[in-house]
Amino acid sequence: MSVATQAAGAAAAQQAAGRRPRTNAESARYSVLRRLAPALKHDMVVNLQAVAMMAEVLSARLEKGSPSPAELEGSISKMNRLARDAVMTSLKVAAWISPAEDETVRLREGVDDCVALLRSSFNFRGCTLANEVPAADFEVSQVALRNLVPAALLSLADAAAAPSDLVVTAEISTGFAVLTVRCTPRQADDGLGIDAIAVQPGYRALDWNDVQALALAEGIELFRTQEQIVMRIPRMVATTPLQIAPV
Repeated sequence: MSVATQAAGAAAAQQAAGRRPRTNAESARYSVLRRLAPALKHDMVVNLQAVAMMAEVLSARLEKGSPSPAELEGSISKMNRLARDAVMTSLKVAAWISPAEDETVRLREGVDDCVALLRSSFNFRGCTLANEVPAADFEVSQVALRNLVPAALLSLADAAAAPSDLVVTAEISTGFAVLTVRCTPRQADDGLGIDAIAVQPGYRALDWNDVQALALAEGIELFRTQEQIVMRIPRMVATTPLQIAPV
C-alpha cells in the first residue's frame, strides 16, 4: 500500500475521532512560534548587527581623518546593501508571525525554510535534519506548511528518547503531495559519536494533539505511526497580487 493510499484511508478515522476546537489550533500555532522564536530572532539580528558594525568602522575612519571620496562612497554603498538585507530579513521574519493567508510556496523551498530554522537547535540535541523533498514546480499553502512541518518535526523530536535522524520526504502527484516526516532513533554504535545534550525547550513540548489541531484548522489530512507523520497537502494556486520588494 502506497503512502498516498494510507493517508487517504486514514482521513475517515481522523474525522471520526472528532474535531478539536479552534482555540487548540491557535494554542498550537503560538507554541510553534515560541519554539521557533530563538532562530527567528537570530536571523533578524544578524543583518542588523552587520549594519551597526559597518557604521562603527566608518565612524572610526572619520575620527582618524577624512577618508578619500572613493573609500567613503564604498563604505556607504556597503552599508546600504546591508540595510536592504536587514529590511528583507525583517520582512521574512514578520511573515512568520503575520502571514498572508493565500500566499504559496514551492514545496521543497517551503520545507527548506522550516528545516533551516530548526537545524541548529536540533543539532544541540544530537538530532540531524534532512530535506529530501524533490524539487518540483508544485506550490502549496505557505501558512499550512510553516505550521505543520515545524510542529511535526518538533513533536517527533520531543517524543524521541534518544538522538535521532529526522528526514522530510514527499510523493508529488497532480493535485496533492504526500509529505512524510520520519524520525529514526540513532543506534548507539553508529560510530557518529554524537550524544544528546540535555536541553530544555524554550517553551512547552509539542505533541500529537498540537499537530492534529493544526491539520484540522488547515484542512490537511494526516496520520501517524510511532516514528513518522504523514500529511496530504493539496496544491494551491496563488491569488495574492504580486508585491514590489523594497529597494
